[in-house]
Amino acid sequence: MTDDLAERLAAWLEDLGLESHLAEAGLPSFTRDASGLAQWVDPHTGDPLTAEQLDQLDTVLHSDGSEREYAVPLALVQLARQARVRKTLLASPVHSYGSLAELRGESVNATRFAVHKASAAHALLVVPHHRDQLIPAFQLTAAGEPRVEMLPLLLPLLSAGMDPWHAWAWLTQPVALLGGLVPHEAAADPDEAALAAHAAVRLAERVVSSG
Repeated sequence: MTDDLAERLAAWLEDLGLESHLAEAGLPSFTRDASGLAQWVDPHTGDPLTAEQLDQLDTVLHSDGSEREYAVPLALVQLARQARVRKTLLASPVHSYGSLAELRGESVNATRFAVHKASAAHALLVVPHHRDQLIPAFQLTAAGEPRVEMLPLLLPLLSAGMDPWHAWAWLTQPVALLGGLVPHEAAADPDEAALAAHAAVRLAERVVSSG
């Protein structure tokens, strides 16, 4: 019975494409042995899950939704979506301190100081990624300077403490409140800049209220 449950949970998560997000969610994860059977392990001890632990995991994974057999682990779905969004963002033009220094024609130290100063003033979005700091290129001019028209968008969002990844995604994807326009592009349009700034302020207010 334990082996059946272990395999059923593993196959279900694989069908949903969520198996790679278990560890990130702090849940037990599994690998498949040489015969293809799912081997579940406790994230804290590394030991195989007991029958009781598997039952508990089954309950947790099916806890969302009114009909248990159709429930989907929403936390894992959200992590999977977040991973897809981050992958898309990372594929867009970004700068490190080194590449931005080269573009600006100055030393890395000078660029790092300028970036830190602008970031502290909430005038530049800097996104942490592992041990690196990424500077998304959409907010910069061709010469590597901050776009002045971005300040009315960046200032409220970053002052509100919005997660940098979420800010990056919002600024670079179509937004319903802007009629499907992309905020950072709308900011460069004199006819849309005020609406883009208003949308940023409204979003910042929601960030503060939810914090």
